[in-house]
Amino acid sequence: MTIRILSIDGGGIRGILPGQILVSLEHKLKAKSGNPETKISEYFDLIAGTSTGAILGAAYICPNKKGKPKFSAQEAVNFYLEEGGKVFGSGSWPFLERLKLIREEKYCSNELERVLRKFFGKTKLSDLLKPCCFVSYDIKKREQIIFRQHCAIVKNEDFLVRDLLRGSTAVPTYFEPARIYSLPPSKNKYVLVDGGMVASDPALCAYSEAIKFSGVSRIEDMVIVSLGTGGQLKGYKYKEAKDWGIFNWARPAIDIAVNGGAQMTHYYLKQISSTAEGSQYYRIQPKLYTADSAMDNASPENLRKLKNAGKKNAEYFDMELEEIADILVNTQGNHRYQ
Repeated sequence: MTIRILSIDGGGIRGILPGQILVSLEHKLKAKSGNPETKISEYFDLIAGTSTGAILGAAYICPNKKGKPKFSAQEAVNFYLEEGGKVFGSGSWPFLERLKLIREEKYCSNELERVLRKFFGKTKLSDLLKPCCFVSYDIKKREQIIFRQHCAIVKNEDFLVRDLLRGSTAVPTYFEPARIYSLPPSKNKYVLVDGGMVASDPALCAYSEAIKFSGVSRIEDMVIVSLGTGGQLKGYKYKEAKDWGIFNWARPAIDIAVNGGAQMTHYYLKQISSTAEGSQYYRIQPKLYTADSAMDNASPENLRKLKNAGKKNAEYFDMELEEIADILVNTQGNHRYQ
């Protein structure tokens, strides 16, 4: 028995790229299974996500009133196409010459919270249809926080999905930290920032969780599908960086930490999978084509470019997606957390 894992990186509005790739994968699963009502979550046993990846992952395993997946892969992409401009249009970068505004975040969090409330309502972590690990970081306790559906059930550590997603998406300098509280009877309180600060690519977190499930002890027991968000690595020249002060280093430091972390995760998993013959680790990092790499460019023009880029990537990776779909349809899943 093999555990099937879906992992999605952080990347803001660029979540459209992996989202569109998963639209294509869902179509293939429908065709291969012979079930036109198939949803992407039905063929994965563990969903991992950071920031925008957590939003997508939670959407796939959010239940409707009948206990079935509420959103299709296309409906999840529509979150971004319909609401992205509002989330990333609710503020403006402060005038840097005004020292009193240097500490202000770029965006007000009200629109982000409204969108999360609209799509996830009062859904609890324990209500989600599949085990998950959604990553955030507590700046007060100085430790990673991984929200797990199976722990919410077994250990009674429950949260509203909209709250934990607010924490996972609280990118420093873009949104203020999120202060969230667990549901009774638990009394946990966290002060959270974006999970990308510690695990932009959450695939290694998913791997660590997967080995805790029954019948899983090594990477040969896993199918890992890890999707990036098409970040474009920007180089920094010595001449421009050598005299940067604390403020000028703020944005580049976040960029390096987020993208460097994802690179290291891929390196580790590639090395681990290379030690096992027949291991099934798929890493798809989409291309941006003509879309802007900024995580917050939700202009109508860039939303259109991201959507088109997502479709082009689905075509470019068509052979890999066909192979993945075949494996998912022909692999038995459903594992119990130990």
